[in-house]
Amino acid sequence: QLQLVESGGGLVQPGGSLRLSCAASGFTLDYYAIVWFRQAPGKEREGVACSSSSGGSTKYADSVKGRFTISRDNAKNTVYLQMNNLNSDDTAVYYCAAPRWPVGSCRVRLVPNEYHYWGQGTQVTVSS
Repeated sequence: QLQLVESGGGLVQPGGSLRLSCAASGFTLDYYAIVWFRQAPGKEREGVACSSSSGGSTKYADSVKGRFTISRDNAKNTVYLQMNNLNSDDTAVYYCAAPRWPVGSCRVRLVPNEYHYWGQGTQVTVSS
């Protein structure tokens, strides 16, 4: 069983922060780049951030650069997304995803159909 489970979402005020977690089971994250995606109502799923298998390389969507930080603790088999200075445009269901094969590097473009394993998603709502 290869499973990803997101947690940490919720309702937050504009300007607030949340930390999302993506816990893996059934496989080790040591060999996998992990990507956070999000999907807002009526919009396509978009890549938000990627962490290479070692955590040594990261990529971010322009819309979240400087506000979001992806990190990982391979010993805990968990990837995190620290989200700061949230605004209403960040409201979405957030998913973490892994490729079908143990690919360790982040792709130049984060495309949903290139990822095989997905968590169930966690809702982030930014509202006053």
